[in-house]
Amino acid sequence: RAEVEARSLPMELSEKGGVQNNGFVQNEDFEDKETATSSQEEMPKTCSVDVDPVAVEETMLKPYAGMPKEVLLQFSSQARYRVTREILFWLVIAGAIVLVCATIAIIALSPKCLDWWQASPIYQIYPRSFRDSNIDGNGDLKGIQEKLDYITYLNIKTIWITSFFKSPLKDLGYGAEDFYDIDPIFGSMTDFENLIASIHDKGLKVIMDLIPNHTSDKHRWFQLSRNRTGKYTDYYIWQDCRRAAGSLVPPNNWVSVFGNSSWEFDDVREQCYFHQFGKEQPDLNFRNAAVQQEIHDIIKFWLGKGVDGLSFGTVKFLLEATHLRDEPPVNKSQNGESITAYSQLYHDYTTTQVGLHDIVRSFRHTMNEFSREPGRYRFMGSDDDEKEDIEATMMYYGTPFIQEADFPFNFNLINMKNLSGNSISEAVNSWMQNMPAGKWPNWAVGSPNAARISTRIGKEYINVMNMLLLTLPGTPITYYGEEIGMENIASENVSEEHVNSGPVATLPEKSPMQWDGKVNAGFTEGNSSWLPVNSDYQSVNVEIQSTSSNSSLALYRALTLLRNEELPMNRGWMCHIWNDSNVFVYVRELDGLDRVFMMVLNFGQEATTDLQARVPNLPSEAVIRLSTHFSNAGKVVNTKLIKTEMGEGLVLEYTTAKPVHTMEAFQGKCFVAEKACYSKALNLLYVNC
Repeated sequence: RAEVEARSLPMELSEKGGVQNNGFVQNEDFEDKETATSSQEEMPKTCSVDVDPVAVEETMLKPYAGMPKEVLLQFSSQARYRVTREILFWLVIAGAIVLVCATIAIIALSPKCLDWWQASPIYQIYPRSFRDSNIDGNGDLKGIQEKLDYITYLNIKTIWITSFFKSPLKDLGYGAEDFYDIDPIFGSMTDFENLIASIHDKGLKVIMDLIPNHTSDKHRWFQLSRNRTGKYTDYYIWQDCRRAAGSLVPPNNWVSVFGNSSWEFDDVREQCYFHQFGKEQPDLNFRNAAVQQEIHDIIKFWLGKGVDGLSFGTVKFLLEATHLRDEPPVNKSQNGESITAYSQLYHDYTTTQVGLHDIVRSFRHTMNEFSREPGRYRFMGSDDDEKEDIEATMMYYGTPFIQEADFPFNFNLINMKNLSGNSISEAVNSWMQNMPAGKWPNWAVGSPNAARISTRIGKEYINVMNMLLLTLPGTPITYYGEEIGMENIASENVSEEHVNSGPVATLPEKSPMQWDGKVNAGFTEGNSSWLPVNSDYQSVNVEIQSTSSNSSLALYRALTLLRNEELPMNRGWMCHIWNDSNVFVYVRELDGLDRVFMMVLNFGQEATTDLQARVPNLPSEAVIRLSTHFSNAGKVVNTKLIKTEMGEGLVLEYTTAKPVHTMEAFQGKCFVAEKACYSKALNLLYVNC
């Protein structure tokens, strides 16, 4: 019976289409015999036999590599494979959901990345004085292109080129003859396009000046306007002038920034035109919509050329009161006929008129059209120095809902009438306390229209002023040559023959860049330069300072590197600690980081400061990270007894679990623009501290 059962089992499996297990076949002869017999005898379709379940299990097929689809499907429906597959599927789904949620959370909690105009210092170049490439004695666009490696050497990624439009160069080029062309003295449009390409190839950005308030009297628009040609008739501000005692009497007492009446008679039109600056620079009529559209077209043209940002100058002068009333004199007892200086009047009717900020916002709107491409945000600055009216300056930031300039340029550190720890503190706090919440500050210690640091306040303060500039929160702006401590040239060396036009008073700070100790300081290979090179060029130049570890240039580079690499310097809190007639002390710190930087800057005489008395729980020791006395870097100092000499600056570094901005005593003395917190666990920044 057992033998019959064993012989019958494979035949039953074969009838059912199963796989015959030859392990039941005793030998080849027997198999052949059985096959022959089956063809002759009719076998029953089924038979009942008693089979051991264990034996059946041993005969079942197991998974193997390369099995066909039909076999695979036999196993895929089995519980042990189906359950495993479902578990893996849901684990993948859950992991994907967690990953998406984590990504959303990180994006939601991450602070806004600093834009390019926030992340890097800005290097301002007066192109006529930077580098001459064609030996004509005038700096040009090709000269700037030749020196782009120097910009990167300074750890700077943004350059600001002042006006280079085609111009008769009255007022040093700030009255354009053609807004769509380059002045030949600087090169050609091809030179400009090549410069833009080189700037972007090096990962740099470029800002250029645009002065929309006025044009040159050589501009085509003015020539058409003075002849009353079509739409150009009212492109400028024209008024009839009265005649009295054989002379012309202007419409009112308005005075030019450069002095004397701001009205000039034109023989062709036989009317007076208005000019806020030189008589060769007639003011455009911004109450004419066609004029506004012209400026918008100019903006689009230059942004289309690849410019990354525009600095709009003199915008507070764009509108004047239509009633033409006399402006009130500062000294009410002064005879009106003797008023010839700009400072003798309150300029209530010729600056910051109603409707001005609508025009500025329209400029912003046009620039935003070019900011939609990722990574191509177009910066907008406004260059108007209100001096005595900080609130009027802050209006150029716009409102929380309507943006204007990314920032109005800050000249507080230039406008100081005297230098001390107190005056520095006042200049810094004035801006930070009045700046609208969430806006970004900026600082400058030099400009094309102000005496250089060494001339204005003294050589001994060059390094400490640069240390202040590069450690304050916000965007620092360096005027070319300040990083090596250039001085104004002597006024007696400047005459009209050097410029052939324009105000001489602002020329000494525009002397050629001092590159090396060769003839003409490496500025030009020609025989002369448009302005004389400073006589100290053999000792104050880039070449000699780049090889010295204790030069102004070396310190400047160390400070820009510190600013770029350290988060507290880049976007952290700034807290005002102490100031007196000699020193100004402040800290930079970031939530989540226990590392703090404290600046102790001396703008007066030798002083000793007890910092422990000023800051509760201050560590007893700190390390000098950087010093204007280069040999002191790395030394440990006692914070109870910090000694500084005249013009000395220290960047101290220490660790603490109690940052200053969290202390009750310093509430109201701490400022932050782009708030961020650091997570040590995740090594990232987030916003909700």
